[in-house]
Amino acid sequence: MRQGFVKVAAATPDIRVADVWHNCGEICRQMEEARQAGAKVIVFPELCLTGYTCQDLFAQEVLLREAKEALREIAQKTKDTGCLVFVGLPLAVEGELYNVAAALNDGKILGFTTKTFLPNYGEFYEMRQFTAGPERARNISFDGGEIPFGPGILYQAREMEELVISAEICEDVWSPVPPSIRAAREGAVLIVNCSASDETIGKDSYREELIKGQSARLICGYVYANAGDGESTTDLVFGGHNIIAENGTILKEAERFKNEMIFSEVDIFRLLGERRKNTTFQVAGERTLPRVPFTVKVEETVLSRSFPALPFVPANPDERERRCGEILMIQAMGLKKRLVHTHSRTAVVGISGGLDSALALLVTAKAFDLADRERKDIIAVTMPCFGTTDRTYQNACRMSRKLGVQLREVPIADAVRIHFRDIGHDEEDRDVTYENSQARERTQVLMDIANQEGGMVIGTGDMSELALGWATYNGDHMSMYGVNASVPKTLVRHLVRYYADTCGDEELKQVLEDILDTPVSPELLPPREGEIAQKTEDLVGPYELHDFYLYYMLRFGFEPSKIYRLAKTAFAGKYENDVILKWLKTFCRRFFTQQFKRSCLPDGPKIGTVALSPRGDWRMPSDACAVVWLKDLDDLSE
Repeated sequence: MRQGFVKVAAATPDIRVADVWHNCGEICRQMEEARQAGAKVIVFPELCLTGYTCQDLFAQEVLLREAKEALREIAQKTKDTGCLVFVGLPLAVEGELYNVAAALNDGKILGFTTKTFLPNYGEFYEMRQFTAGPERARNISFDGGEIPFGPGILYQAREMEELVISAEICEDVWSPVPPSIRAAREGAVLIVNCSASDETIGKDSYREELIKGQSARLICGYVYANAGDGESTTDLVFGGHNIIAENGTILKEAERFKNEMIFSEVDIFRLLGERRKNTTFQVAGERTLPRVPFTVKVEETVLSRSFPALPFVPANPDERERRCGEILMIQAMGLKKRLVHTHSRTAVVGISGGLDSALALLVTAKAFDLADRERKDIIAVTMPCFGTTDRTYQNACRMSRKLGVQLREVPIADAVRIHFRDIGHDEEDRDVTYENSQARERTQVLMDIANQEGGMVIGTGDMSELALGWATYNGDHMSMYGVNASVPKTLVRHLVRYYADTCGDEELKQVLEDILDTPVSPELLPPREGEIAQKTEDLVGPYELHDFYLYYMLRFGFEPSKIYRLAKTAFAGKYENDVILKWLKTFCRRFFTQQFKRSCLPDGPKIGTVALSPRGDWRMPSDACAVVWLKDLDDLSE
């Protein structure tokens, strides 16, 4: 449970209809299995103590009496387990029969959540046996005490107050106004559903979308436990379709028609972080739902869920292809609008033969196509200097020609040497001045050509470079429109690959493939034996690690120690733990010290949920300190 991970279980026991004590035994067996697996919240199906399909047997006193007695025994089994367990059963209260989900913890029955919406259509006729739950929860007498009874009861962990859980029952989530809406608005971050949803053709797909959608709109975890094999098949078949979802994503799903128990870990802190950022997720004004404390043992949760090493890049090839096409269109449409609005005759792009400038030129060409403008009005400028290699130079030229744009070559070595003379810098001193003088000279050339030609300079820098501050202030950091400003480096590669695969030009494809194979470099230091001498990832670390850190820090506000834990899982076998930790510390330091470069960024289109625009997604003081972020990593040295 540390760092917000709560292991949950959705279980479908092998029941017998109306055989309460057999069912009790199966529930206890699965409960113990779930406890040993580390589950803290365990959910069983609707009316599973008796079976959902008892029909008019629900009117039999002996069945109701034995169900209550069995519930007491299950509750006893929860003593000292540190688990909160939800079990469905019929419960007679004040002369009426209710369909309830009992919450059990530490040997006690904590409350009874009632079913609000009783289906009475098609194959369902629950109103024949049951009464809909009350509008508001109240206390009822049970075993000599007072227990909450009704909808929307909130169960809050004493040891982890952020963990607030509420239950609903089957049809409740299919209704226009599920009780979980009110519960979430009053603080429930995990919703459980004890369900008995039968299988008909196509119903499983709708069920999946329903649970995903409810978890997304409520920004919550959702544990759905469904009845399965063992229920009566007089008219219906139940498939045991259990689902665990988190904020619109299914974390785990049971195989249908096979009673099983599924596990996953819901990230409570991630959900709360999302809610804090989402201003449309408003808490209820008046708090009316009862809160019941429960006991849970806080310990390290063994993670079974996976975390993609490339969170910005869809793993599914079809989805990745769609995403790349959409991103290129967003970039191009943003640039098209700016070109039209400013009446620019030309667009000027500094082209180096590297990935970022390649993407910027491809986007610019697409923008001109969308604006029905001729590509010959795009000016691609190559500016060879001390670090330029023949490979990158040739690729820049070949790509520009294949795209049908103007290609200009402006060697800058002489201008930089004059600048060194003017400021008294020794050319043999290959320090930051040596490097940045070249970057600023290139930017000056581009800006002045744009002035000459009535155009605008298109920025090439990507979001990963901006996060690390790996850009020369007022050099490649500056442009008139930054088309790559919210594209992370790991995604740039896939966008160029997508263009290569879909352009229909074999020669252009070959050029782009060679650019993809070229090491990332600013090429500001002289080559060694004709090869690139300065490799960015040797200096600042692997971009795939930094993009991972960036995603989880900005998207969810995770603390560095939690990001480190996830990175160890995501990159197991690829990077040693000390390497992951080293570059995470580098990321934290650079992200804070380099904010001043992001505070004055040029305009550029947002393409995803993580962006660094100072006008939109990320507003941070330039003199904020990284001390507490680095302190969070102090005890993690391997």
